[in-house]
Amino acid sequence: MRPALRPLPFVKMHGLGNDFVVVDAREAVLSPPPELVARMADRHIGVGFDQLVILEPPRSPGADLLVRFLNADGSEAGACGNGSRCAAAYVWDRQGGDRLVLETLSGLLPAIRHADGLVTVDMGRPKLHWDEIPLAIESDTLRVKLGVEALDEAVCTSMGNPHATFFVEDADAIDLARLGPIVEHHPLFPQRVNVGVVHVISPDRLRLRVWERGAGLTLACGSGACAALVAASRRGMAGRRAELVLERGTLAVEWRDDDHVLMTGPTATSFSGSIDASLLAL
Repeated sequence: MRPALRPLPFVKMHGLGNDFVVVDAREAVLSPPPELVARMADRHIGVGFDQLVILEPPRSPGADLLVRFLNADGSEAGACGNGSRCAAAYVWDRQGGDRLVLETLSGLLPAIRHADGLVTVDMGRPKLHWDEIPLAIESDTLRVKLGVEALDEAVCTSMGNPHATFFVEDADAIDLARLGPIVEHHPLFPQRVNVGVVHVISPDRLRLRVWERGAGLTLACGSGACAALVAASRRGMAGRRAELVLERGTLAVEWRDDDHVLMTGPTATSFSGSIDASLLAL
């Protein structure tokens, strides 16, 4: 007989509207199949989220906890900037402190909470070579020709997950809901890709919109903001530090001289609850 399922406790959090369901699995194993994640992510029958964030005991020396990020379609992401900040805030709110090292599929990410409540996560070094992102063929990642209507030429970057950043005259005028899926599934990207459209307001202020791989249009994307700053700096359109303007606020991103990219912004808790066992049954 199949064992009875119990309701699954969760906390709903967000970083500038980029929303997450955080599940603490440090004392109970949780390995949901993709179809269950998609059901939980459904904003009509489930809770709704861009990513499911699962906290687990650390496996690597120096880490305080392991964090896994599952996209709304059930696929796994290597890193998530806003999700990392929310995961750290979740732990601090319950255990105290203001520093953590998060273990992710993309490596160890140190996080710090400042006196004003803003959270900084060190997203590590950007990967800029074509086979690190990865691309299907050898390419100059500073100018990757895709020819997808207004999204013609991308700067490609990996911030633990692949990003294609396009510089346009007006980010808000791009039909990202239509063009985003085309670029995400372009054959040049064997692992699919996150799609960012940017217009440069000034060298230290960039407007960004993102279509997230496996999640769709999102109100904010931390790793996308990091990729956008790196891309703009490489193109000579911005310096090594800028404010990224998203739908619901701004993120501060700095590409330090040691090659690490730091991203700072707010976190918020929306509500807590439990997912009914009937939804968990497949």
